[in-house]
Amino acid sequence: MSADLPEYYFRVRENGAFVFRVDTENRQRRIDMDQIAVVNIKNGEVKPHGDRILSEADKAAIADWMASRRQVLAERDVDDILRTVDHLNLTAHWAQTKAEDDQLEAVTDALLLAMHDLRTVLVRKKADRLMKG
Repeated sequence: MSADLPEYYFRVRENGAFVFRVDTENRQRRIDMDQIAVVNIKNGEVKPHGDRILSEADKAAIADWMASRRQVLAERDVDDILRTVDHLNLTAHWAQTKAEDDQLEAVTDALLLAMHDLRTVLVRKKADRLMKG
């Protein structure tokens, strides 16, 4: 099993990850994980852990992970928005077919304001793109 383990492990956290070097080459034949850095995906900052100096291989592995992680997060953002579109459609169906008056009263103003805000942003962004193109 140890031959199949990656050289680095990234423990994902809210804004990035803790980076560990995985070591299986020890006398006890156990898996040791040595923290080598902390990564902030939002600002690209990589802080070596303690007094550690990162090797070029460490830096390359971290840079590869950051690029991959940014792509995953971007794909998730788009997927979340497409799920929102589905949810809006389900909400419209609920409002038309199932919602009671008191339920509609509880959600209508919040939905209308959120949809108005979203529409305003989307129309402005669309106009900006059309003006550039």
